[in-house]
Amino acid sequence: MSELPFDDGNCFACGDDNPIGMHLRFSRSEPDGVVARAELASLYQGWRGIAHGGIVIALLDEAMAYAAGFAGHRGVTATMNVRFRKPVPLETPIEVRGRVTWQRRNVLGVEASVVDGDGTTLAQAEGSVVSQGRLDAVDDRLRL
Repeated sequence: MSELPFDDGNCFACGDDNPIGMHLRFSRSEPDGVVARAELASLYQGWRGIAHGGIVIALLDEAMAYAAGFAGHRGVTATMNVRFRKPVPLETPIEVRGRVTWQRRNVLGVEASVVDGDGTTLAQAEGSVVSQGRLDAVDDRLRL
């Protein structure tokens, strides 16, 4: 699997330098998909033992952005429709997945999901990302 580097260590979702960040690491999971494995700390709690909904949305948004990145686009989220299926537990392994589903000019259709260790979908999103420019692959890495 190849990792997409981040351009700012302070990103809440993926930045290593953010002391309260989630420190996500996305890798390719299929030709048009990405995956990150995570275990959310109690810092991200909503109700007791479960992740705050805003944190879940951040996970999904990041997966959509990384899917666009691995497809060669540095982009920003334009639309996002989220469905919460089950609570996302804290301090339990989860996977965050994303993939590109279509592209028209500089707009990419994307979808993302958060799944538990059994593969049960806990939350999912579909939306669009507007490309702000191309990313170039360099030795299986991407450069802004």
